[in-house]
Amino acid sequence: GRAYSAIADDAYAMWWNPGAAAFNKDTQIAATHIPWLQGSGIDDIFYEYLGFNNYFYGIGNINAHIIWLDAGTQPQTSTQNEDLGDFHTYEVAGAIGYGYEIVPEKIGIGGNFKLLYSYLGPGTGLTETEGSAFSFAFDAGALFKDVAVDNFNASVVIQNIGPNITYVDKDQSDPAPMTFRAGLGYTVFDNPMGRLITTAEMSKILADETIYGVGAEYTYLNLIALRGGYYSDNAGEVEGASFGVGVHYKFSKRYKLGFDFAMVPAGELTNYNKIFSLGF
Repeated sequence: GRAYSAIADDAYAMWWNPGAAAFNKDTQIAATHIPWLQGSGIDDIFYEYLGFNNYFYGIGNINAHIIWLDAGTQPQTSTQNEDLGDFHTYEVAGAIGYGYEIVPEKIGIGGNFKLLYSYLGPGTGLTETEGSAFSFAFDAGALFKDVAVDNFNASVVIQNIGPNITYVDKDQSDPAPMTFRAGLGYTVFDNPMGRLITTAEMSKILADETIYGVGAEYTYLNLIALRGGYYSDNAGEVEGASFGVGVHYKFSKRYKLGFDFAMVPAGELTNYNKIFSLGF
């Protein structure tokens, strides 16, 4: 259900909540591939994520990730409708982050610094200026463990704190999509046979309506995970149930390889986005 900021514990934590990365003592790599809106007649939009984290004793968790949104190719025409060839639209963000336990096993804080580049297309006709923008932003987050009762987590996150995004000139700039997140997570049980986690989250982007998500994950023998949730974004007209499954395999008593697949609601253009992830 996209409600992850209070339970994140892997190389995706830096994106959802940089404070959650503070508790991660492992070295991990994570990669995600999403064929975005495919099934709606669109076949060339892709969303990619690659993340890495490593824990340094006495220092904290150092992490980094890169995100690439490829919006495919579009035809370019002049004001007289002449064909000028195709152009490629894409956006990329690279981030470095840090997480630290200010109270061991209780309170973790963290932050990210990211550089952003967006290329919409070349200038044509009345708009000769190239449609590109370069900017930066910060994220900050905290995760609180065992709040009031054991196994109950709470999260607070602010993402994309930064200057306006300018494509053509400052008079037409757009504010960065500053986002506030608050989440709760509770481990119902955790034993050698299985583990059940429930989670809920609210997020808000600037003046948009609040987005809500809830979810649960059951893991059997630390091998197979089943996930389900519900996501509601009225402003974006995206609402519905989400589903997921994961298979994780440990070997050599030191390494673990995981594969995850999810289907999340995508709005009116297509019912679901399919998400493929690998972790090591």
